[in-house]
Amino acid sequence: MRNTAKLATTALTLAALFAGTSMLPGVAGADDASITKGKEVAYDRKKGNCLACHMMGDGASPGDIGPPLVAMQARFPDRAKLRAQIWDPMVNNPGTRMPAFGKYQALSDSEIDAIVDYLYTL
Repeated sequence: MRNTAKLATTALTLAALFAGTSMLPGVAGADDASITKGKEVAYDRKKGNCLACHMMGDGASPGDIGPPLVAMQARFPDRAKLRAQIWDPMVNNPGTRMPAFGKYQALSDSEIDAIVDYLYTL
């Protein structure tokens, strides 16, 4: 029990240190502006519209067609694979319903990079 309390305290301390900073673990080169932009694009119904299919963050009225966007760093430890999934998900899953945001130029490269920065905070 004692180790559990110690781990919880350490985790909370680290979370407090990283909250609101550009030093988020696993988000190499991400800054607060990019993370904010990524969230805006992901939530924008005319841009990423990720909430139409995914539960994520504090988004209201999420869809359930796609998997919940949680623990993204654990699910995609290789940032390039997450980016590739957004750019053209049909490469790894030809039957997916997810649009190829990069391949069909629905989003710019910088918007996709910002979404990846945001997703790595989830």
